[in-house]
Amino acid sequence: MEFDLIARHFTRATPGAVLGVGDDCALLAPTPGMQLAVSTDMLLEGRHFSPADSPAGLGHKSLAVNLSDLAAMGATPRWATLAIALPEENDAWLNAFARGFFRMADLHGLELVGGDTSRGTLTISITVMGEVPPGQALRRDGAQTGDDVWVSGMLGSAALALAYRQGRLFMEQIDAAKVLPALYLPMPRIALGEALRGLASSAIDISDGLLGDLGHILKRSRVGATLEFSALPTLPVAQAYLHEAVARDCVLAGGDDYELCFTAPPGRRDAVQAAAAAAGVAVSRIGRITAEPGLNVLDADGQPLPIAHTGYDHFAA
Repeated sequence: MEFDLIARHFTRATPGAVLGVGDDCALLAPTPGMQLAVSTDMLLEGRHFSPADSPAGLGHKSLAVNLSDLAAMGATPRWATLAIALPEENDAWLNAFARGFFRMADLHGLELVGGDTSRGTLTISITVMGEVPPGQALRRDGAQTGDDVWVSGMLGSAALALAYRQGRLFMEQIDAAKVLPALYLPMPRIALGEALRGLASSAIDISDGLLGDLGHILKRSRVGATLEFSALPTLPVAQAYLHEAVARDCVLAGGDDYELCFTAPPGRRDAVQAAAAAAGVAVSRIGRITAEPGLNVLDADGQPLPIAHTGYDHFAA
């Protein structure tokens, strides 16, 4: 029975909610004076993950990719709802999925307050809710000419892992083992997003590829950007493969990084570095915002790199 399944795997105490799982609706009381940030993401078997993927890892990743949207807005996680379609009831799979899900939830103080289950192709849809002080949310429309462009963490690792798994890029097995965790166990940059309130002029999380996601900032802010490929942060193991076009494409447009890309005035460089250090996350300055529209990536000689595509297309075949 649906309700027995929910009770066994997804019902826990929710002291931060007025009423959690078990009724027709959850009842929530946001902190007085705070604004709610709300985001929904969907993951489909065969499109976003493989049937062979670990259910615990899938529980982790399905929530992490949603939390990354809150991080991009500088919001503090509070609550989530989970809707999941399953081809059949499988307690062992659900127990592992819930373990990965709640491990990530507990790490960020988030409570599961409702959702739905049904029979069907394995599909996971999560809505997350967070809080942010009025006027302090990080948005996509604030980049200004002359701003620095920054990214957190390392780029391209998850896309390199996927390219290796799909046979599009040969990697030594010992090298592949160093990038595979980025694909299966991404970590949302919640603490960094909170620390960037009042510092970043715009922000977005890198889910579909650096160029495509930065392009959303440029479009909303009505500006352009120039990036330096040599400044893009990658794991040392990845650098051995960047002579191949597919590897460069993974760094520029591969997606699944779940790092933050953000802009800030040059006068705030020290403050940005201090905020990142306080959050325990490395950040790299990779370019600048320009008044001229368009997005250019320069090689070590200052020449434009050819760009095959800018990011993941959710409706591509």
